[in-house]
Amino acid sequence: MIRRDMPAVLGIENKSFEFAWTEEDFIRCLRQRNCIGMVAEVDDQVVGFMIYELHKNRLHVLNFSVHPDARRKGVGHAMLSKLLGKLSHERRNRIMLEVRETNLEAQLFFKSVGFKAISVLRDFYEDTVEDAYLMQYRYQASVEELAQPHNRITRMAG
Repeated sequence: MIRRDMPAVLGIENKSFEFAWTEEDFIRCLRQRNCIGMVAEVDDQVVGFMIYELHKNRLHVLNFSVHPDARRKGVGHAMLSKLLGKLSHERRNRIMLEVRETNLEAQLFFKSVGFKAISVLRDFYEDTVEDAYLMQYRYQASVEELAQPHNRITRMAG
Protein backbone atom coordinates (compact mmCIF):
# COMPACT_ATOMS: atom_id res chain seq x y z
CA MET A 1 0.00 0.00 0.00
CA ILE A 2 1.39 3.34 -1.05
CA ARG A 3 0.16 6.90 -0.62
CA ARG A 4 -1.60 7.05 -3.98
CA ASP A 5 -3.68 3.97 -3.00
CA MET A 6 -5.29 5.87 -0.12
CA PRO A 7 -8.31 7.36 -1.99
CA ALA A 8 -9.29 3.90 -3.31
CA VAL A 9 -8.67 2.28 0.09
CA LEU A 10 -10.81 4.92 1.82
CA GLY A 11 -13.54 4.40 -0.76
CA ILE A 12 -13.59 0.64 -0.10
CA GLU A 13 -13.46 1.24 3.65
CA ASN A 14 -16.45 3.61 3.54
CA LYS A 15 -18.48 1.26 1.33
CA SER A 16 -17.70 -1.69 3.62
CA PHE A 17 -18.06 -0.49 7.19
CA GLU A 18 -20.59 1.55 9.14
CA PHE A 19 -17.81 2.68 11.48
CA ALA A 20 -15.04 3.23 8.94
CA TRP A 21 -11.43 4.11 9.61
CA THR A 22 -10.43 7.65 8.67
CA GLU A 23 -7.39 8.54 6.61
CA GLU A 24 -5.70 9.59 9.88
CA ASP A 25 -6.42 6.13 11.34
CA PHE A 26 -4.70 4.47 8.37
CA ILE A 27 -1.72 6.83 8.45
CA ARG A 28 -1.25 6.51 12.23
CA CYS A 29 -1.26 2.73 11.94
CA LEU A 30 1.01 2.51 8.89
CA ARG A 31 3.62 4.79 10.49
CA GLN A 32 4.28 2.12 13.11
CA ARG A 33 7.29 -0.05 12.32
CA ASN A 34 5.43 -3.32 12.68
CA CYS A 35 2.37 -2.32 10.63
CA ILE A 36 2.05 -3.41 6.98
CA GLY A 37 -0.50 -2.37 4.37
CA MET A 38 -1.30 -4.56 1.37
CA VAL A 39 -3.58 -3.86 -1.58
CA ALA A 40 -5.08 -6.17 -4.18
CA GLU A 41 -5.39 -4.80 -7.70
CA VAL A 42 -7.32 -5.90 -10.76
CA ASP A 43 -6.47 -4.05 -14.00
CA ASP A 44 -4.50 -1.45 -12.01
CA GLN A 45 -7.54 -0.69 -9.81
CA VAL A 46 -7.37 -1.25 -6.05
CA VAL A 47 -10.15 -3.74 -5.23
CA GLY A 48 -9.13 -4.78 -1.72
CA PHE A 49 -6.76 -4.06 1.12
CA MET A 50 -5.41 -5.49 4.34
CA ILE A 51 -3.64 -3.86 7.28
CA TYR A 52 -1.75 -6.17 9.64
CA GLU A 53 0.82 -6.05 12.40
CA LEU A 54 3.91 -8.20 12.74
CA HIS A 55 4.50 -9.59 16.22
CA LYS A 56 7.15 -11.99 17.47
CA ASN A 57 5.08 -15.16 17.05
CA ARG A 58 1.93 -14.01 15.25
CA LEU A 59 0.38 -11.72 12.67
CA HIS A 60 -2.59 -9.57 13.69
CA VAL A 61 -5.02 -8.40 11.01
CA LEU A 62 -6.38 -4.97 11.94
CA ASN A 63 -8.42 -4.14 8.85
CA PHE A 64 -9.41 -6.16 5.79
CA SER A 65 -11.90 -5.42 3.05
CA VAL A 66 -12.75 -6.08 -0.58
CA HIS A 67 -14.75 -3.66 -2.72
CA PRO A 68 -18.40 -4.81 -2.86
CA ASP A 69 -18.21 -5.21 -6.66
CA ALA A 70 -15.16 -7.50 -6.36
CA ARG A 71 -16.43 -9.76 -3.58
CA ARG A 72 -16.81 -13.53 -4.10
CA LYS A 73 -14.26 -13.43 -6.93
CA GLY A 74 -11.21 -14.70 -5.05
CA VAL A 75 -9.70 -11.34 -4.06
CA GLY A 76 -10.00 -11.93 -0.29
CA HIS A 77 -8.68 -15.49 -0.65
CA ALA A 78 -5.70 -14.21 -2.67
CA MET A 79 -4.82 -11.63 -0.01
CA LEU A 80 -5.13 -14.19 2.79
CA SER A 81 -3.01 -16.68 0.82
CA LYS A 82 -0.22 -14.09 0.74
CA LEU A 83 -0.54 -13.67 4.50
CA LEU A 84 -0.64 -17.41 5.17
CA GLY A 85 2.59 -17.70 3.17
CA LYS A 86 4.34 -15.63 5.85
CA LEU A 87 3.68 -18.24 8.55
CA SER A 88 6.07 -20.99 9.66
CA HIS A 89 6.24 -23.42 12.55
CA GLU A 90 9.47 -21.85 13.85
CA ARG A 91 8.50 -18.19 13.86
CA ARG A 92 5.11 -16.63 13.30
CA ASN A 93 2.73 -19.55 13.56
CA ARG A 94 -0.70 -17.94 13.78
CA ILE A 95 -2.87 -15.11 12.56
CA MET A 96 -5.29 -13.32 14.88
CA LEU A 97 -8.13 -10.93 14.08
CA GLU A 98 -11.32 -9.56 15.55
CA VAL A 99 -14.68 -9.65 13.77
CA ARG A 100 -17.82 -7.80 14.84
CA GLU A 101 -20.51 -10.12 16.14
CA THR A 102 -22.91 -8.68 13.53
CA ASN A 103 -20.52 -9.23 10.59
CA LEU A 104 -21.68 -12.72 9.68
CA GLU A 105 -20.27 -12.45 6.14
CA ALA A 106 -16.73 -11.90 7.49
CA GLN A 107 -17.12 -14.63 10.11
CA LEU A 108 -18.12 -17.15 7.45
CA PHE A 109 -15.35 -16.01 5.09
CA PHE A 110 -12.61 -16.40 7.69
CA LYS A 111 -14.08 -19.72 8.87
CA SER A 112 -13.97 -21.00 5.28
CA VAL A 113 -10.24 -20.29 5.16
CA GLY A 114 -9.54 -22.15 8.42
CA PHE A 115 -9.94 -19.54 11.14
CA LYS A 116 -11.68 -20.51 14.38
CA ALA A 117 -13.42 -18.24 16.88
CA ILE A 118 -11.49 -18.72 20.12
CA SER A 119 -13.15 -16.17 22.40
CA VAL A 120 -15.68 -13.38 22.68
CA LEU A 121 -14.36 -9.90 23.43
CA ARG A 122 -17.15 -8.14 25.32
CA ASP A 123 -17.86 -4.48 24.46
CA PHE A 124 -14.76 -4.48 22.24
CA TYR A 125 -15.44 -1.48 20.02
CA GLU A 126 -15.20 2.18 21.00
CA ASP A 127 -17.98 3.21 18.62
CA THR A 128 -20.66 0.75 19.82
CA VAL A 129 -21.31 -1.66 22.68
CA GLU A 130 -20.91 -4.51 20.22
CA ASP A 131 -18.87 -7.61 21.04
CA ALA A 132 -16.22 -9.09 18.77
CA TYR A 133 -15.13 -12.64 18.08
CA LEU A 134 -11.40 -13.19 18.39
CA MET A 135 -10.54 -15.50 15.51
CA GLN A 136 -7.32 -17.40 15.00
CA TYR A 137 -5.64 -19.35 12.22
CA ARG A 138 -2.91 -21.74 13.37
CA TYR A 139 -0.15 -22.84 11.03
CA GLN A 140 0.06 -26.61 10.59
CA ALA A 141 3.60 -27.71 9.75
CA SER A 142 4.04 -30.56 7.27
CA VAL A 143 5.75 -33.79 8.32
CA GLU A 144 8.73 -32.86 6.12
CA GLU A 145 9.00 -29.43 7.74
CA LEU A 146 8.93 -30.90 11.23
CA ALA A 147 11.65 -33.40 10.26
CA GLN A 148 14.07 -30.61 9.29
CA PRO A 149 16.86 -29.91 11.80
CA HIS A 150 16.26 -26.76 13.85
CA ASN A 151 18.69 -23.87 13.80
CA ARG A 152 18.67 -22.93 17.49
CA ILE A 153 20.81 -19.82 17.05
CA THR A 154 18.45 -18.30 14.49
CA ARG A 155 15.43 -19.21 16.60
CA MET A 156 16.99 -17.66 19.75
CA ALA A 157 17.90 -14.48 17.87
CA GLY A 158 14.19 -14.01 17.18
